[in-house]
Amino acid sequence: MIEGSSGEWEVVIGLEIHAQVISKAKLFSGAPTTFGAKPNSQVSYVDMAMPGMLPVINDYCVEQAVRTGLGLKAKINLVSVFDRKNYFYPDLPAGYQISQYKQPIVGEGEVTIDLADGTVRRVGIERLHLEQDAGKSLHDRRPDATFIDLNRSGVALMEIVSKPDLRGSEEAGAYLRKLRSILRYLGTCDGNMEEGSLRCDVNVSIHRMFEPFGTRTEIKNVNSIRNVIRAIDYEAERQVEVVESGEEIVLETRLFDANKGETRSMRSKEEAHDYRYFPDPDLLPLELDGEWVERIKESLPELPDEKKERFMSEYGLSVYDAGVIVADQEVAGFYESLAEGRDPKQAANWLTGDFFGFLNKQGLTIERSPISAAALGELIDLIADGTISGRIAKEVFELMCAEGKNAGAIVEEKGLKQVSDAGTIEAIVDRVLEEQADKLAQYKAGKEKLFGFFVGQVMKASRGKANPRKVNDLLKELLDGPES
Repeated sequence: MIEGSSGEWEVVIGLEIHAQVISKAKLFSGAPTTFGAKPNSQVSYVDMAMPGMLPVINDYCVEQAVRTGLGLKAKINLVSVFDRKNYFYPDLPAGYQISQYKQPIVGEGEVTIDLADGTVRRVGIERLHLEQDAGKSLHDRRPDATFIDLNRSGVALMEIVSKPDLRGSEEAGAYLRKLRSILRYLGTCDGNMEEGSLRCDVNVSIHRMFEPFGTRTEIKNVNSIRNVIRAIDYEAERQVEVVESGEEIVLETRLFDANKGETRSMRSKEEAHDYRYFPDPDLLPLELDGEWVERIKESLPELPDEKKERFMSEYGLSVYDAGVIVADQEVAGFYESLAEGRDPKQAANWLTGDFFGFLNKQGLTIERSPISAAALGELIDLIADGTISGRIAKEVFELMCAEGKNAGAIVEEKGLKQVSDAGTIEAIVDRVLEEQADKLAQYKAGKEKLFGFFVGQVMKASRGKANPRKVNDLLKELLDGPES
């Protein structure tokens, strides 16, 4: 909800995600799809729309779309149709895009999102359709010319259209993160927004509660989750100001300026009839075999929602920890290796705490981490068997990150083994109590909160090596025993 000068307004959001299909060839040609290749080096005659060239469907791209639809718990349409969507851009050689309109390959589905306040929302998927990407116009090479790179022309895209079920930028961000996670688990899109393999068009409108939806605007090609959130917040506030000033919202396409943090008008918004859709005469209707679809369904991996439920029941993780860990498939796999044969909650704490902190500080992904699950597990084992304390473990972990050595070697070299010998600890306790005679007198007079002070002094005197449990037990015995 947004508070305007005349009361509250509800924000209504729908997202159109363009996800580039992971495939070695384009949707209707055999040209390669490697990112970063020399401009116009991955273009076939079909991609250039040369006369007489006919599109031939890439069946692997079809399989990837079906796999994605199944991962979104959506209906798979066994018959779908490719249409021509007509519009004219310099980077669209044919003057039309081969897409799908009234009969897409995937119908309605849903995505479940977890919000920061603990609530769970289900966001409806309207459709998923296959289409070919356009080329790329480059305006920054010369001041008097635009360059065209057709490497991206014809690359397979899945356009995933949500229903207008989102009610704020936080929900939109959560939806986009969850959808990207599902695509990565499925192996159908790498979700890399920086490289343009996942792009987002944002539809925003406002209305009073219990009144009809307002006129929407579309914010085109937003390239990061952070910018999606920023664009929604700005556009919603802009629309409230416009309506409350007595003007009307115009149906239009806008762009988000990330530097200024604002949207600006790009063009009036086209309706479906403006594109003059009609079935592509060069492509027959796409007919799928039901048994083939079932085989794909049986081959799906364990997806984030199912993995989250398993981690909660099998490892006893909280909703939050399980959600954080399963968001990335590589992180989930790392955790399972780390938790095997160990306290699963302690493994989760180390993973999401110190380990994630190290990765973030170094700007590393878990795939590039110099510390393996086995190496981190060795550190946790040293805590579990009493070789080192939890406090010393943090010091050892920092040395592991800095020196690249394993935990056991560092503990031996630095002499960091935990002191558990009762006689040694008792001698340290006696010395502390003798040095803190005034505090001891206060404790005996009833100031029991000083117990934590004594524990801290003993740990300090032992340079953190004393076994904390044995320190506590011995202090209780000496301070609260019959002779105290």
